[in-house]
Amino acid sequence: MNQFDWDRGFPLDFDLETGRSEAAQTTKRYLSQMQGMFFDSDAVKEILEKEDPLIYEFYELGYPERPGDLAFGTTILYPGRVGDEYYMTKGHFHTRLETSEVYYTLSGEGYMVMENPEGNTIEIPLKKNEAVYVPRRYAHRTVNTGNQPLVLFFVFDADAGHNYGTIETKGYHKMVVERDGKPVVIDNLKW
Repeated sequence: MNQFDWDRGFPLDFDLETGRSEAAQTTKRYLSQMQGMFFDSDAVKEILEKEDPLIYEFYELGYPERPGDLAFGTTILYPGRVGDEYYMTKGHFHTRLETSEVYYTLSGEGYMVMENPEGNTIEIPLKKNEAVYVPRRYAHRTVNTGNQPLVLFFVFDADAGHNYGTIETKGYHKMVVERDGKPVVIDNLKW
């Protein structure tokens, strides 16, 4: 996008309530694109027979993937469940594994679920007006445990890249489910 001067700076307006920006590129993920991500495949099939809900969308700029620049944008993760598992993003490692990332919660509530290649896991609650630091070497996904959209601002090194493949084939060691009306982190029995 020519309107952004990555060498001299530029202003950008993100709507703090929705996370949307007129200038940003939009990517949308529907349940049909995430079938293998959810534990309960029967619940996925049942939902898809009726509808294909939008799980999340994110807005980012067409940033140059060069060292020293920062990629940033917003994610909107909608409320809902598949079986007893809350809606979540696909999650990813960064291609350049030594990359960290910061998320700032603009609205909503949920969890940041993380794990490194050695299988160490971290789950941090996401709350409005709080930031979460995702350490280098950790795959990460967000989970919406509330009844409103979870809106997050994110920033990371522009040359970090994304590796979704590892998560698509292996999943995460932990998952967030509803038990007695409350979110609970449990082991993923498919691991």
